Amino acid sequence: MMRQFSCEVISLRFLLHVARNPSRLLLLLIGWLLVAPSATAQEALASWNDGPAKKSLLEFVERVTREGSTDFVPQPERIAVFDNDGTLWPENPMPFQLAFALDRVQAKAAADPKLATDPMVQAAIAGDFGKLLEGPRHEGLLRIVALTHAGMTVEQFEADVRAWLKTAKHPRFSQPYTSLTYRPMQEVLTLLRSHGFKTFIVSGGGADFMRVWSEEVYGIPPEQVVGSTSRTQWELRDGVPQLIKTLDHLFIDDKEGKPVGIQQFIGRRPIACFGNSDGDLAMLQYTTLGNSRPSFGMIVHHTDDQREYAYDAMPKSSGKLVEAIQEARRRGWTVVDMKNDWRTVFGP
Repeated sequence: MMRQFSCEVISLRFLLHVARNPSRLLLLLIGWLLVAPSATAQEALASWNDGPAKKSLLEFVERVTREGSTDFVPQPERIAVFDNDGTLWPENPMPFQLAFALDRVQAKAAADPKLATDPMVQAAIAGDFGKLLEGPRHEGLLRIVALTHAGMTVEQFEADVRAWLKTAKHPRFSQPYTSLTYRPMQEVLTLLRSHGFKTFIVSGGGADFMRVWSEEVYGIPPEQVVGSTSRTQWELRDGVPQLIKTLDHLFIDDKEGKPVGIQQFIGRRPIACFGNSDGDLAMLQYTTLGNSRPSFGMIVHHTDDQREYAYDAMPKSSGKLVEAIQEARRRGWTVVDMKNDWRTVFGP
């Protein structure tokens, strides 16, 4: 009680002093305004340990968003692009969309004995990825994708994805896939948006697959998702307009395809890029090399085999990181050591 009374007396004396010194009040307000944004930014990355990775991100955001800074970037040009698999959520033991395709084809085969005799369906059920990936165009895998992603309306596909997400769980973590987003990267998304950035997913995954849940999971609306696509065809079925998914004119939004997808679907060059593998190298280069605006590149390095996974060139991982991490050292890109830079990995 005595301590509380003393604090109240001190606060009263402070207010009386400020009231007699208006100029001092002005100086205090200016000082608070200068400090407040930095404190807010620090709190926004609560799941990050203090270190070079966290510092470099905060400094970049402060430089490009502070008016009067020589590196100030107008808000319409604050575009940040994020890979999805391995950058915003895990990609091991396989990308989650592939898990969806395998589960769906197994369910279809169980309901259709004729389909169950298809050699590629049998390979998928057996987990024989070598068979699925044979040939220059990986015809077996395309067969599975055709069975689970094409020949249906957009609404039917969305319903399939939603139904799968309600029941499917990660084989290692026994959690719904949408619960396994990286909390530190969610905080990056929040930090950037609070500073006027527009955040996009640019992923090799299917755009229609990610658009089903991207807004709910990441706060990224469907129109800000750039992914692999194919031609959608319009039909009038029983007098009702329908959009039908096909595999015609397949565009793979990976590697060199990512900068192409950014230009086609975003139309602005990003100033911030976040990836985790060699599949993101071209996107990192496009964002940071020769950009007329200040730019930032970050690579999530999977080094934590206890809380998640540790891999670089694992033959069974889709997220190989060999070339990009070598170039990161030359280009000054920030490399995040998941084990040491993140206090926690998963969480809302």
